[in-house]
Amino acid sequence: MTHNPVVWFEIYVQDMDRAKTFYESVFQVKLEKLAAPVVEMWNFPVQAKQTGTSGSLVHIKGVPSGGNSTIVYFACTDCAVEEARAAKYGGKIQKGKMPIGENGFVSLVQDTEGNVIGLHSMQ
Repeated sequence: MTHNPVVWFEIYVQDMDRAKTFYESVFQVKLEKLAAPVVEMWNFPVQAKQTGTSGSLVHIKGVPSGGNSTIVYFACTDCAVEEARAAKYGGKIQKGKMPIGENGFVSLVQDTEGNVIGLHSMQ
């Protein structure tokens, strides 16, 4: 890798209003709705010139919260490539490559230990 591996996080929720109120209250921030065609997402504030990363609360119908509902995303050139590798090396594809609007594409895969991780790419 020629870059830091973690680029994003997501916290999956069932009741977006309840979760949004909780995180905005606890951290004293205002979440911003992201335009994503398949999912409902509310982004944590982003400080472009600061270290660290940002993330989002996410609601996808049929994807449960709890357990492993916080997902670390790894940067990829094309997430379909790493998705295929995950399946090849004993992982399972949870959600195949899907568009997230102007923010590119993501895949969700389960590793050999049962953890779900995210893959992100712009192509």
